[in-house]
Amino acid sequence: MSRKRAIVAMVMLCLVMASYYVPFGQAQDKAADPAQAPAAAAAPAAGSITLNVDKTALKNGGDIKVTGKAPAGKGVYLEVWNDNKVRSVFFDSAKPNPETPPPYKLYLTEGLPAFYQIYLPKDKAEALSKVAGSGPKFQYSVVLKELGADVAYNVPAKVAIDAFQSTIMASILGSRGEPLPKLDAQETKRRSMQLVKARFRSKGKLLAATVDVAPDGAFSAVVKIPDGSAPGKYNIVAYADKEKSAPAVVENSIAFPVLYMENAGTSMNVFWPFLLTLAIGVFGVLMGAGGGFLLNPILLSIWPVLPHTVVAGTVTPTVLFSQGSGIYNYSKIKFISWKLGVIMGLAMAAGGFIGPKLTELITLDQFKFVFGWILLVLGALMFWQTTPGYLEKNKKEQAILKEFKKRAEENAKAKA
Repeated sequence: MSRKRAIVAMVMLCLVMASYYVPFGQAQDKAADPAQAPAAAAAPAAGSITLNVDKTALKNGGDIKVTGKAPAGKGVYLEVWNDNKVRSVFFDSAKPNPETPPPYKLYLTEGLPAFYQIYLPKDKAEALSKVAGSGPKFQYSVVLKELGADVAYNVPAKVAIDAFQSTIMASILGSRGEPLPKLDAQETKRRSMQLVKARFRSKGKLLAATVDVAPDGAFSAVVKIPDGSAPGKYNIVAYADKEKSAPAVVENSIAFPVLYMENAGTSMNVFWPFLLTLAIGVFGVLMGAGGGFLLNPILLSIWPVLPHTVVAGTVTPTVLFSQGSGIYNYSKIKFISWKLGVIMGLAMAAGGFIGPKLTELITLDQFKFVFGWILLVLGALMFWQTTPGYLEKNKKEQAILKEFKKRAEENAKAKA
């Protein structure tokens, strides 16, 4: 028993170390004053820019060579997006100033592209390298404006956004809050930038300075579609000042065992999660759990492209299978106290109602911080239970447990 607890404690402590520490603060784009919000300028019109791609089909991602011609002396930006749509949620809790309370507004869209990236001219590479990679210091809207990339920011700026005046009590009751009036075009663009950052999280996924522009306006770039990206059509449009090219379209296809997860906006080879879950299921049931507390941080560490809300939601029904088989086998050897189990189950049902709504109000950084501390405390507690002092103090309880297990197994064999 002590050996098993020691192993469990070591595993949990390793998980905490794997889930890197981040400050308990909401990683969000700086909410600019409405007066300073980016203006909803008219989208550039198709003009004298030409754009060509070296291929029209990909298999689970790949590189696309883009070439074209723009007016001489103009910086060229590429906007790349996928036709599949995903959800994004941004919870605004930043105080406009120290004297006013936090707004507590929830912004939700179902229309963000599953893949979105803007390519900048190479002469912007040095400035881009000085930008923070993620977190509160990565202010997406500010970076776009300072690097001139806001001219290419068009597709997300037109998505439909629902706004809610939220409260913690409303979330507990299963509501997002009171619906707010429809956003105007300027506010939609500003909030869409926050939603884009909340969804994709890092500079590397959103921006790349790789467009080579010649003095005569000829340009070239390599657009990289990572493996595991969404299938379907990828659109590429070039922008130079107030002009833009016609879109070039490239089709990305995937095949089993790679499957596309619509709500996550990404594809995955399901063979590896299957093996991982098999191992964790065995280990979790040994502890009287479904293994979800292990699956959650491991999935986020190995596949960081998965949104934490999708991971939390996916793990919940996954645990149902291991719990079902575990209940059956534990009931056969009479290790279940149904009275206590039902009482605890009612509390779990209430928590399961509240939890999903609260996940919309926290960021991945906050999620990792809280979850990491929970695992750290549990791991330390279980490690303490393997110490000689604790074992000496609980010899009697250990003897009773062994005798109970022996009698339960004998009883099960007698009925078989």
